Amino acid sequence: MNMKPNMMGAPLSKQALMNQINEASFAIDEVLLFLDTHPNDMAALDYYRNAVSVRRQAMDIYQSQFGPLMADGVYGNRWNWINDPWPWEGGC
Repeated sequence: MNMKPNMMGAPLSKQALMNQINEASFAIDEVLLFLDTHPNDMAALDYYRNAVSVRRQAMDIYQSQFGPLMADGVYGNRWNWINDPWPWEGGC
């Protein structure tokens, strides 16, 4: 899997950013399992660090454009966590 952040490229859509976040999250979960049994594998550790970076960047871009993904992503002077539709209303 090629874990590269979308640096300076065309702006990604809401769905494309969510896909990137989900793919990076999956990659992180999988490589964590591998690292549990191969803690000295430097290539796996580098892959983990890259996936974390990609996920963090994608989440930052998503949250700056579309609002918080989690309650701890609320920034600014007001509580905007509840502005977007809830999952049962077609959100996410």
